[in-house]
Amino acid sequence: MALAAKLQLRQSQSLVMTPQLMQSIRLLQFTHIELERFIDDEIERNPLLERAEPQDDAVSDQAQKIDAAPETATAGDWFEKDTAWSAEAISEKLDTSLENLFPDDPGTSERLGPDLTAQWKSASGNGSASSSDGFDVGDMAAGAITLREHVAEQVALAFADPAARLIASELADGLDEAGYMRADMAEIAARLGTDRAAVANALAVCQTFEPTGMFARDLAECLSLQLAVRDRLDPAMKALIANLELLARRDFLTLKRICGVDEEDLLDMLAEIRALDPRPGMAFSGGASDAIIADVEVRAANDGSWVIELNPETLPRVLVDHIYFARVSPHAKNQTEKDFLAECLQNANWLTRSLDQRAKTILKVASEIVRQQDAFLVHGVRHLRPLNLRTVADAIGMHESTVSRVTANKYMLTPRGVFELRYFFTASIASSGGGDAHSSEAVRDRIKQLIDEEKPADVLSDDAIVDMLRESGVDIARRTVAKYREGMNIPSSVQRRREKRALASAGR
Repeated sequence: MALAAKLQLRQSQSLVMTPQLMQSIRLLQFTHIELERFIDDEIERNPLLERAEPQDDAVSDQAQKIDAAPETATAGDWFEKDTAWSAEAISEKLDTSLENLFPDDPGTSERLGPDLTAQWKSASGNGSASSSDGFDVGDMAAGAITLREHVAEQVALAFADPAARLIASELADGLDEAGYMRADMAEIAARLGTDRAAVANALAVCQTFEPTGMFARDLAECLSLQLAVRDRLDPAMKALIANLELLARRDFLTLKRICGVDEEDLLDMLAEIRALDPRPGMAFSGGASDAIIADVEVRAANDGSWVIELNPETLPRVLVDHIYFARVSPHAKNQTEKDFLAECLQNANWLTRSLDQRAKTILKVASEIVRQQDAFLVHGVRHLRPLNLRTVADAIGMHESTVSRVTANKYMLTPRGVFELRYFFTASIASSGGGDAHSSEAVRDRIKQLIDEEKPADVLSDDAIVDMLRESGVDIARRTVAKYREGMNIPSSVQRRREKRALASAGR
């Protein structure tokens, strides 16, 4: 057979994702803040888009709701097409951290130092709404002092010699956010053309700055600086500080021998260690944490079902200005201007439809999650059911990847607190009696409760926990118990026994 080149025409069908379809998919996984930024950019580019005025925004008064009964709610109950908003108005850890040495210590959160402050600023949910005679109290408050500013003030007061002040400034530049000096002294000396003794002298002065413990090069030095100010850095305490790894392992017998103290003295020393601040610079971490704004709100209805609604604060308020389009389109001078206006109108309509579809999808997924996890909302984490993305996707007729995008970085406000939507998806652990499977999160909570309730004379090993869980119907392996325990920063039974016996002997 002879080979020859020829032309052939063939018809075929293929699924192609248009740029607008790809953008619609991106909108699903945007957080509230990311979505607002995207809309701001679109409004800046498109003259036919505008923010809805508060008085024109029906979202706040007609948020989408669903009465999802625990067992009878269906996927079609979640949306009504005649709602006003649908188409027209759419929002170090240190190497040996002492808080982790004793995770059950109730006073850990109170020992961050007297300088730790939090500054909060209320955020208005009205978007572009403003008042000509109003003001924001947060704008009048003084800004938080940063670690660099705090240190710079003390450097200026502590060093009269310009050369020493320059060295101190270089040392300050080597501070991390916890207040530790991470710069290399030899490198600083070489860069400034001085000797290491001058750098060491400047460091010694800087280590007297407030808060005490700043400019330490490791945890042991940080604690030593604080103990020295309190006149508590005696030989026994020095030995304890030099063996923090034994303290982390709760090897109290070895510590008593090394420090040359009895059990009562060791407990007093541990109490002093706990009162110190292992991260003195964190008091100047600066800035307030952003509060989580829930995308979905769930509350109990009078008939025992659940009312599910989208949070109006997270719904974008965007309108298409058809009046402006009708006014300017007749005055288009050429085809280029006509095409530009037509494209702007098309993009504006697409954006409002995409935002509408995004809101529907979030509400639909959230409604199914509430239906699946009704027992958790009523009784707590022990009744959290095993759930995966495919189960929700099959129930509401969506693709698994769509559910994954919807649940990413979205939060739900429930009577039991605020949870990320991903929290409700947990692995399944088989039942030893052949019944319903157990959620891994519920099993973690059960393990924590068993350990919290154990007595000093009867500390539970991982094998004992496995036996108790199997008696209650949970078929779990020992390595899984160990993994969950370590994930919750709970030490082994040997370490817990040492600590509990030491505390019990001191009458605590």
